[in-house]
Amino acid sequence: MTVTVRDAAANSRFEAWAGDALAGFAEYVRSDRLVVYPHTVVGPEFAGQGVGSTLARAALDDARRRGLPVLATCPFISGWMLRHPEYADLSYENPSHVSD
Repeated sequence: MTVTVRDAAANSRFEAWAGDALAGFAEYVRSDRLVVYPHTVVGPEFAGQGVGSTLARAALDDARRRGLPVLATCPFISGWMLRHPEYADLSYENPSHVSD
């Protein structure tokens, strides 16, 4: 299955599409100082097919491109970041993001 992720900025979320079907989404709240990911949903018919991981990677790669730290209040995104240490530097809780 091919999944395409789009930034649906008008809805403040990344959407994962499998063909013409919305497979899932990751909501965000973005400012010029950070991005918060509060909620991720994957349709039950797409569970276990990598849709959530594809969403997480696209959302975090977007934050990296924008130079924004990430506050992942969504348990899925937070857990995904813990399992993928190559994204640990994006964590808002990372000491490098604390300003004096």
